[in-house]
Amino acid sequence: MVARILIVEDEAKLAQFIELELQYEGYEVTIATDGFTGLTQARELNPDLLILDWMLPGISGLEICRRLRQTNNTIPVILLTAKDEISDRVEGLDAGADDYVVKPFSIEELFARVRAHLRRNHEEETDTFQFSDLKLNTSTREVCRRDRAIELTAKEFELLRYLLLHPRQVLTRDQILERVWGYDFMGDSNIIEVYIRYLRLKLEEKGEPRIIQTVRGVGYVLRE
Repeated sequence: MVARILIVEDEAKLAQFIELELQYEGYEVTIATDGFTGLTQARELNPDLLILDWMLPGISGLEICRRLRQTNNTIPVILLTAKDEISDRVEGLDAGADDYVVKPFSIEELFARVRAHLRRNHEEETDTFQFSDLKLNTSTREVCRRDRAIELTAKEFELLRYLLLHPRQVLTRDQILERVWGYDFMGDSNIIEVYIRYLRLKLEEKGEPRIIQTVRGVGYVLRE
């Protein structure tokens, strides 16, 4: 199925450039040039992803984001803006944006963000994951191994789910940090090792074989 992308951008040349590049990549694209039209189309077209300029005629991209989230609309939103202060990024993310790209930007970077959010959105359509004797249900947030229920914290659950999305695939520390903790994470650099240890303790509590393996110098992989 072709992904549908809505661009809300009042700079005509920029909007058309992004549109042509996205169409070349095989996406179905719609453009709105003011805030009110953008909000209406986001609600009526129900696109798979929204590329949204912050400063727009009518109502701002930030306000569009807030109104969509107030009605529980979960469309992924990439916010485009010339504002590059940390406080601006925080304001954009707090309004409900999923990502934040500062102008001027590389079209390759924007497309990488588009692909990542579309892939993530598709992945989240799946409720149940299973690998070997391990099962995880995203709807009920239940995890079990050999029919043994396992209680996980929110972050442990996210980390395990990410591993289950990519069984037998070696995931680097950078990939895990970006997907589970966010690309702008600035915390303890050993956080992944700590949470992998927590997961292993819980998954192997009754002597079950290890399925989260360390690939030294690279990252981790889910395999028997």
